[in-house]
Amino acid sequence: MGVHKLVLDDFTEDLSFSLIGIHCNLEDYKLAYMLNKYLEINLRRKETDLQFNNGANYSIFEWENEKELKTWNFISNIYKHETEAFNGMGSLFSNEITTRILTLVPEYKKVNYFLKMSDEMQPLKETVILKKIQAIPQVVTAYLIDTEQLISKGNLIF
Repeated sequence: MGVHKLVLDDFTEDLSFSLIGIHCNLEDYKLAYMLNKYLEINLRRKETDLQFNNGANYSIFEWENEKELKTWNFISNIYKHETEAFNGMGSLFSNEITTRILTLVPEYKKVNYFLKMSDEMQPLKETVILKKIQAIPQVVTAYLIDTEQLISKGNLIF
């Protein structure tokens, strides 16, 4: 019997999107509000977070413009999970809290958030969008990410 092999490279090549990495210490909902204000869009929190088998949940906001066939997603890159471990020694500091940090895109561990932009009709004006994001006072830096060189591109397909 022959071996069946699924090749996902063809599937991911057809998906073209622009990706901006954002370094910012604001909470996700506050930065989503600022992006809405500066970019004149309407990002809304999705009902369910991005969930992975390793237990990580990443917040995701979405804006769809059906008339112009645009879909933008604002995604958290960092997931922090605190667990309390009981030491059992009977000392004053018997409970130890450990923090596990997971990233959606491991190649960019320092990036706090991503703005994924898909536009079916016309090419995006990425430099204009980038300048508007950099104009937000709380944003430390923002830059375009080359999606062709991205190893974990599959994590951004949802």
